[in-house]
Amino acid sequence: MGSPVPTQTGEPDPTIQDPRRRRAILVAVCIALMAVIASVTGLNVAQPQLAVEFGIAQSTVLWIINIYAISLAALLLPLGAVGDRWGRKPVLLTGLAVFGVASAAAGLAPSAEILLIARFLSGVGAAMIMPVTLAVITSTFPDAERSKAIGVWTGVAGGGGILGMYLSALLVDLASWRWLFVLPVALVLISAAMALRSVPNSRERSRHGFDTIGSLTSVVAVLGLIFVLHEGPERGWTAPGTLLSLLVGVLAAIGFVLWELRRKAPLLDVRLFRERGLASGSVSLLAVFGVQAGIFVVLFPYFQAVLGWSGLRSTLALMPMALLLMSASGLAPRVAARIGSRATMASGILLGGTGLALLATFVSVTGGYLSVLPGMLVMGLGMGLSMTPSTEAITSALPRERQGVASALNDVTREFGTALGIALLGAVLSAGYRDAIGSRLDGVSGAAAGAARAGVANALEAAEAAGPQAHSLVRAAKESFVDGWQQAMWAGCIAMTVLFGYVLLRGPRRDPDTDKLPAGTRLRGS
Repeated sequence: MGSPVPTQTGEPDPTIQDPRRRRAILVAVCIALMAVIASVTGLNVAQPQLAVEFGIAQSTVLWIINIYAISLAALLLPLGAVGDRWGRKPVLLTGLAVFGVASAAAGLAPSAEILLIARFLSGVGAAMIMPVTLAVITSTFPDAERSKAIGVWTGVAGGGGILGMYLSALLVDLASWRWLFVLPVALVLISAAMALRSVPNSRERSRHGFDTIGSLTSVVAVLGLIFVLHEGPERGWTAPGTLLSLLVGVLAAIGFVLWELRRKAPLLDVRLFRERGLASGSVSLLAVFGVQAGIFVVLFPYFQAVLGWSGLRSTLALMPMALLLMSASGLAPRVAARIGSRATMASGILLGGTGLALLATFVSVTGGYLSVLPGMLVMGLGMGLSMTPSTEAITSALPRERQGVASALNDVTREFGTALGIALLGAVLSAGYRDAIGSRLDGVSGAAAGAARAGVANALEAAEAAGPQAHSLVRAAKESFVDGWQQAMWAGCIAMTVLFGYVLLRGPRRDPDTDKLPAGTRLRGS
């Protein structure tokens, strides 16, 4: 297929032809993305330090951690559209400025309240940065290079959280939690300097006004549904606050769809979900990121509670999986060029499910790290192969000038998948643990048994004062955790099996070789 003919408006081709400048653009946006992704997971390693320094409850600590992800997810769609309209470069630079200042304020925060506000503002800045990073790639890279660039972006998005968590754990061990914010500030400064020099400005020229009502309803919908997934496991799925949030989120989502169907220039044309590429790409990312996030919920307690490792060593143990995931994401475009996007997505999903089955089959209390490493590696390979074509299927479904919205949709799907995976696989793990440990507590005193039923970490803490019962209590807790682990892995395996069948039936028919162009644009040979 030939090169695109210029649009009827006569606008020039926005792609960058200089390969050196394209590399500089890719590095700049990936560094910005790394800052955003690392901040999602980084503060998790400092929960005890935050609770002690500010004298706050665990629920407040979790709010400080989660407010960033919640504000990020809620604002992605409207701020992605703002980037399309106002210009992607100025929105990227503004987002970097907001994110950098807020991160510095978080590192210097004198109170929990200031830290909470700073984390919220960091999420606002991140919501300006994240969709623009992918939109810059899809709107400025020529067709022949776009898949490779998306593969690099996807690798950073998928594995960057683990790399950020490792560096964060290292900083906490060597210094204090306040040093966690040095990393995002440094990345922001580097990215901003490179973006000023290399990133071009591109934007949508629309005759229609900004979709304010659609933006507001999307924010309410995402806030309500993400809040349910974040707080449901903590507060209870039937708690009044959880049910109210679910109701608000569902009603806002319905209102958003109905409003968008009426708009001539909607924030997100929901009719596009009828297309195989957009639908299958979104469902694939939702499930893959959900399973990946759920795996981390299971792996960390295994490393720390069952194997007795430190947080830093536990994070380091995830690095082989992260590195393989990032490498596979870069390799995925070449594989897709040979066998097609649908086959590549399906192969990655099949490998991911195989990795889950290996984790469920071979994990044991005594097997140690080597019992889980093969499954982790196969999962990393599979997820890397599936993420890149899924991302490209989403971005290819919208025209070039709407890439901020396409990128935001991609990011929202990832955030929903992450929250959903943590909530559901975490719930399966907890239920499996509780069911398994009941029959193993014969002879254990009432107080110690009650603590053990609350979780494996509680059981290990109670064992320190359990005297002669300590050994049997520790063994019961570890074996029960492995039982819960296996149930969670098989649940994930079922989800990947269903996804595999869906992608085979409804995956993209062929690799998209060009982005869809605005109405009235035609391609030679099409």
